[in-house]
Amino acid sequence: MAVLSGVIRVMEKAARKAGGRLRRDFGEVEHLQVSRKGPADFVSKADQIAERTIYDELLSARPDWGFVMEEAGIIEGDESKPRWIVDPLDGTSNFLHGIPHFAISIAVQEPKLGGGGWGDVTAGVIYNPITDETFWAEKSRGAWLHDGRLRVSARRNLPEALIATGIPFQGHGDFGEWTKIFGAIGPQVAGVRRFGAASLDLAWLAAGRFDGFWESGLNDWDTAAGCLIVREAGGFVSDFRGRSQPIHSAQVLAGNDALHSKLHKLLVGALKA
Repeated sequence: MAVLSGVIRVMEKAARKAGGRLRRDFGEVEHLQVSRKGPADFVSKADQIAERTIYDELLSARPDWGFVMEEAGIIEGDESKPRWIVDPLDGTSNFLHGIPHFAISIAVQEPKLGGGGWGDVTAGVIYNPITDETFWAEKSRGAWLHDGRLRVSARRNLPEALIATGIPFQGHGDFGEWTKIFGAIGPQVAGVRRFGAASLDLAWLAAGRFDGFWESGLNDWDTAAGCLIVREAGGFVSDFRGRSQPIHSAQVLAGNDALHSKLHKLLVGALKA
C-alpha cells in the first residue's frame, strides 16, 4: 500500500474539497452563470470557485510557495521554494454541456538549482470528481490510482493500440497539422478517441486504458501533473521532435517505449510530407 507524503495529502485534500463543489454544481449545470472569455473558451462560476478553493487550501499549507493558475495566472512566491501548477477544471466545455468527464489537476514544480527558472515536476494529482478517482505520482515513487500501482499498457503493436488526442476547435490549434498526424496514425491503430480533458487522457494512459496520446496547443496546467504520472507509470513523454522536458504543453506525444517510438515515426513522417 502506498504511503501518502505530506505534499500529496495537501494536494488531494484541496482537489477533493474543490471537487465536491464541482459535483454539486454539475448537478445544476443549467443554472450556472457563464461568462464568455474568448472564442469557444468559456469560464464558469464553478471554475472560478474551484480555483479559489484550491488556492486557499494550498496557500494555507505552504504560504511561501508560488502559483501558476489558469484563471489567476502567475502568483509569485519565495523564488527558492517550489510552486503549484493548478487547473481547477480541465474539461470545462464537457462540464458546461453536462458531460461527466472533467478533472482537477495540481502539480508541484521545483526551482532550478542555482536559480534562473523552473525545473522538474516532483508531484502531481489528477482528481475526477464524478468517478472519485485520484491519480497521483511523486518523482521516483511511482504512479498510483488511490493505493494501487499504475503501469502503462504492455501493448507493442499499433493495430492493437487505442490512442487519445485533442482536436483543434474554434480559435485554438492547428487543423492542418492535426489532420496530417491523424491521417498517418488513424489508419494504423485500433481506434482514436477525443474525450476533451488532456489531464485525464494522460492519467488514463498511465493506467493502461489508453496506449498513446498526442496533442498540441495545450498549457502547462493541462499537462504538468499528467506528464509526471505517465513517466512514473513507465511511459515516455516528449514533444513532436522527440525531446523531453519536465512539462510538455505546446506539443505532447506519450506512450510506452515501443508505441512512443512507432507513433513518433508516423508523426514525423506526416509533418515532413
